Amino acid sequence: MTDGVVFEGVAHAFGDRPVLRGISLTLTERRVGVLGANGSGKSTLARMVNGLVLPDRGTVRVHGLDTRRATRKVRRQVGFVFTDPDRQILMPTVAEDIELSLSRHGLSREERTERTRRVLERFGLAGHADHPAHLLSGGQKQLLALAAVLVTEPRIVVADEPTTLLDLRNAAMLRAAFATLDTQLIVVTHDLSLVDDFDRVIVLDEGEVVADDVPSVALAAYRRLMT
Repeated sequence: MTDGVVFEGVAHAFGDRPVLRGISLTLTERRVGVLGANGSGKSTLARMVNGLVLPDRGTVRVHGLDTRRATRKVRRQVGFVFTDPDRQILMPTVAEDIELSLSRHGLSREERTERTRRVLERFGLAGHADHPAHLLSGGQKQLLALAAVLVTEPRIVVADEPTTLLDLRNAAMLRAAFATLDTQLIVVTHDLSLVDDFDRVIVLDEGEVVADDVPSVALAAYRRLMT
């Protein structure tokens, strides 16, 4: 059984518009960045990791689990952080939002409270536990969304354009949070500084992999592609 994420001949289209064309990748590195122009297929690729999108052709496996046949099990292993944290924040207060993520995990109230306390402390949100979640800053909201994912202890975290709505200070805050993660992290982004110290960077163009290397090489290829 292969650890990590495996794409085997993956193709996908929305209507008559192909967005991925025969992608084959094995992602085992701890931190992987995915870059590409708008419409390159990178967000579709990211959503395939936890079965939000299923391939028209080919197979995606997460730690040996086929996303088509074992979608529910895959989603228990993969946490997804969206571009807009307001899509993920559902409860009135910060602590309640974290506890909601744990509601289906069969934990006692004491266990939920303790895990919530620990994850809020880890991301500098402990002082906001009882505050209205919608009043947090943009960066704090994105940290809350990440905390709500991590509190469930996924094996993989996927983040789709997590800094798009953030200013430089909040983007730096999120980057620092990413650096502390010990789970596998796959980040789709246009923010080159976010992935310049990652283990591997993949560049997509028109649904195909056009670069796949260490950051210095892949980012140079991306810059050439964009110019």
